Amino acid sequence: MKTWPVQDAKARFSELLVACEREGPQVVTKRGVEAAVLVPFAEWRRLVGDIRPDLKDLLLSDEARSDDLVAPRRGARHRAPSEF
Repeated sequence: MKTWPVQDAKARFSELLVACEREGPQVVTKRGVEAAVLVPFAEWRRLVGDIRPDLKDLLLSDEARSDDLVAPRRGARHRAPSEF
């Protein structure tokens, strides 16, 4: 992977993008410290696809899907009746 200082990445973004498409991921550094990586979109899709299953996979999975959707109820609170 080629490393680009942030100043060069900003000034030569088109070159950075072409290098990413041709050579793969490109690292951007800020003050000499790795700060970001530019990856080709196909690679990004592959990485994100491994993390998040699609809707079909979720619906067909054997795992419980609703446990975290609703917060647990707390004790009921009762108001004193109000008079009009």
